[in-house]
Amino acid sequence: MDRLSRRVAALAGARRYALAGALGAATALAQPPVSWPVVLFLALPPLAWLLDGARSWRGALLLGWVTGAAHFAAALFWIVDPFLVEPEIFGWMAPFALAGMAGGLALFWAMPFALARGVWPAGLRRLLALAALWALADLARAYVLTGFPWGLPAYAWVETPVIQTVALFGPHMLGLLTLVAALLPARRSWRAASVALALVAAGWGYGAWRLSQPLPPRQPAVTVRLVQPDADQALKWQPGMAQTLFDRHLALTRAEPRADITVWSETAAPFLLDDRPDLLAESAAAAAPGTLILGIERSEPAPGNERWFNSLAVLDHDGRPVAVYDKHHLVPFGEYVPLSGLVARLGVPALTTLTGGGFTPGDGPHRITVPGVPPFLPLICYEAIFPQGLRAPEGRSEWLLQITNDAWFGEASGPYQHFAQARVRAIEQGLPLARAANTGISAMVDPYGRVVASLDLGEMGVVDTTLPSSLPPTPYTLLGDLFVLIAIASILGLTLINLYHGNALRAPR
Repeated sequence: MDRLSRRVAALAGARRYALAGALGAATALAQPPVSWPVVLFLALPPLAWLLDGARSWRGALLLGWVTGAAHFAAALFWIVDPFLVEPEIFGWMAPFALAGMAGGLALFWAMPFALARGVWPAGLRRLLALAALWALADLARAYVLTGFPWGLPAYAWVETPVIQTVALFGPHMLGLLTLVAALLPARRSWRAASVALALVAAGWGYGAWRLSQPLPPRQPAVTVRLVQPDADQALKWQPGMAQTLFDRHLALTRAEPRADITVWSETAAPFLLDDRPDLLAESAAAAAPGTLILGIERSEPAPGNERWFNSLAVLDHDGRPVAVYDKHHLVPFGEYVPLSGLVARLGVPALTTLTGGGFTPGDGPHRITVPGVPPFLPLICYEAIFPQGLRAPEGRSEWLLQITNDAWFGEASGPYQHFAQARVRAIEQGLPLARAANTGISAMVDPYGRVVASLDLGEMGVVDTTLPSSLPPTPYTLLGDLFVLIAIASILGLTLINLYHGNALRAPR
């Protein structure tokens, strides 16, 4: 092992960065749908050795960037799929979108590598500093430029009991502990390996214990139907298909026995909320005597223009909206264009098309409370990837409801990663989650993140199930990311103090 670490650290030139890229791409295998957390324990020690061999902080910066770019390109290759829905218009942008996304997110990995190499000497202090700075960068990634916390290290554990620890301290703290455990074997000692193993064993043991706790049934029982029409995104808005898909929703909704609550996916209705009260009444009648919740667009007048919203509506039995939620966390370049005025002035026809429309964000998360439906927190599409976005001013809900259209994400890794992150939100909050997706994966998830019932990707049908009961508020619900902030500050503070005292002892007297 010592010989291997020295050889890796001594690599120079293209071979150094080729290995970094290969290791970064390999870490994508830890993410769903592969979900191999062991890859992190195999890939991160050689990365630490490469960092030790970097001759300067600039070399470490490039090392971290190459590693991150390869990781995000491999983990997020599905990002090209939205541009291929209308390839004649947007197809040319696909490679630039992937390169821009991977290269931009890689900056969040480059800085921890540069700081760890530039400030801390080789050894345990550098490993701990790298883990803390890396976790801090991932935390920043959840907020900077509206945030994109996709593919966090914590999600490597989604198919294991370890993921239950997010109920205690959230995904960023689990990410920090994962990075520490995966980097420790770089020390090439049994003691470091034993600590890494102990961390994994502790998380696994806690998770197994938590999963063994009984979940009492909800009283009274509430039945839920999740409608999955399997509408091809390229055909969804064509005039001839709109009626066909609407009729498909009605037929799936009318199937007996009907549920207490029926849910249609994001933008399921092919008309605006205020335009067709007759079709809303027909939709509500299909779900009667239960309640229909559906994804629908709406508009409202504004000075000089109209404002458009990506919304969720709850209908009464006559089809009147009794509650409406507007998506507040919009997708950049998908639902709005940042700096749209500047982009429009570039004069690129495809970009001008993008800036010609877009949605207006709602005013934040809100709990919906209507008769006959347990109070719930609505999430539209990728709002479910944000751990910090689930606090409603009205108080805690009894369940989470995500409506989404994952047809944009293709059929490879994107929909599976999106679903896995939604499951983690259920664990963090201790709340069941119902998920209605246009093309899948539609599912009911219990507050431990376990799939109770589901319909796979690319299938047409319904998920009929009962709503699981909720758990008491979790520590993460109450304290948020306080634990990880304290842990990062403690690691960096102690290593700085240690570094200062070490330098003071070596200073000439």
